[in-house]
Amino acid sequence: MKPKYIFLIVLLIWQLSESSCKKLIEVSPPSTAVTGNAVFSSDATAIATLTGIYATISTSSTATAGSIPSLSLYPGLSSDELTLWSNSGNLQGTAYYQNALTSGLSGYGSDYWSGFYPIIFSCNAAIEGLKKGTGFTPSIQQQLLGEAYFMRAYCYFYLVNLYGDLPLALTSDYAVNSKLSRTSSSQVFKQIVSDFQQAVSLLSTTYFDGTLLKSSVERVRPTKWAAEAMLARAYLYTGNWSGAQAQADLLLNNNSLFALSSLDSTFLRAGLGNKEAIWQLQPVNAGSNTEDAKAFIMDSSYGPGGGGNFGAYLSSALLDSFELGDNRRFNQHWIDSVNFQSTIYYFPIKYKVYLPVPDPSDVTEYLMMLRLGETYLIRAEAKARQGDLSGAATDLNAIRARAGLSGTSETTQPGLIKAILHERQVELFTEMGQRWLDLKRTGSIDAVMGVVTPQKSNGASWNSYQQLYPVYYLDIQSDPNLKQNLGY
Repeated sequence: MKPKYIFLIVLLIWQLSESSCKKLIEVSPPSTAVTGNAVFSSDATAIATLTGIYATISTSSTATAGSIPSLSLYPGLSSDELTLWSNSGNLQGTAYYQNALTSGLSGYGSDYWSGFYPIIFSCNAAIEGLKKGTGFTPSIQQQLLGEAYFMRAYCYFYLVNLYGDLPLALTSDYAVNSKLSRTSSSQVFKQIVSDFQQAVSLLSTTYFDGTLLKSSVERVRPTKWAAEAMLARAYLYTGNWSGAQAQADLLLNNNSLFALSSLDSTFLRAGLGNKEAIWQLQPVNAGSNTEDAKAFIMDSSYGPGGGGNFGAYLSSALLDSFELGDNRRFNQHWIDSVNFQSTIYYFPIKYKVYLPVPDPSDVTEYLMMLRLGETYLIRAEAKARQGDLSGAATDLNAIRARAGLSGTSETTQPGLIKAILHERQVELFTEMGQRWLDLKRTGSIDAVMGVVTPQKSNGASWNSYQQLYPVYYLDIQSDPNLKQNLGY
């Protein structure tokens, strides 16, 4: 919570730009490039501050717990969609996988708390600096302010879902932040909704390049569309079904800008014609595609835990959830396998390129942060819960048709809601912790994890408190008003 975090992040951004972007500049400056110390004194330096947040996120490894990209891995290990190779030797991964997190010296479980709050503090500083500054072009000032509100809400969305009640820091003032107590989850969600609403009102409908002066075919900065997508998700999580449907309508009715892609094109960068992308992160490391591909794709020579693979692979619970003929499961569209030491391991191959490419212009995949497939399922669920069963089935069937499946046979509200939640499981697997969060928000986590946890570790049992991650004990000691989650 200290101001020094902001300056450390700025320094890191500058170092990243020097070490990671030199070769990229020979082609064209990536939209995550930073060219100097970021202060709120001009358009260029203010842009660099927000751009630096995306650069820092983009350079983070999926295998590093606490980073935004790692949301696809560690909450997946906590849930029922991933299995950790028994010989991985990764203590951190094992703690998440066996639901054996603690608040002790290891800090396993508090990673996202310590990883996301510095981003929030940077956003708070940006909001304050942009509001006070006078040397900005008004349209750029408005866009950057919208991005800061968006990123703050995005981080709080995950923190409240992972930890429950939270210190709600809305300022960069250390004296205030160091004494915050935990705000109720309902109040945090109100702030999240408010921030996303602010972002919707401020952000442009145009996708810009890194200068914020020219439009871009890539979709690597948050826009009004990204804010509407996250607002739809926030409304879904808080039971505002009509709000979720209305926000999803705005995206799904914009056929000129958004459309479902083929299975093999879903995770390509938008510049290659992928209209499903709402917001993506451009890789910053020269010649690299996504960190997700490195963490998940297996080579038959190494199997799990080798050649860059983390040692996590798809669980039998997930594999058994797919219907026969589902092209997401079969025909190597989103799932592939290797035979290693006479054992077959199945792994996600939504991102297909994990080896470096010789030229940055050959990068074909950007990390998908928000996509239209989820928006269809948000609207389907919102409609079903409001009793519009025909409309819900139409949205659900759009996703099923892409997977090569026939339309749903469900005609009752409970049956259709169950079918939609199942479709989320097989559509959104290993994407930013969606499965873990769905189990919690639908109240099904105890039933599912009560079966799965003993299978992960002999003699282990599931306790309901484990659905929330612990706060690091030193953070509890440093803030007299901060309380630990029950059970830790």
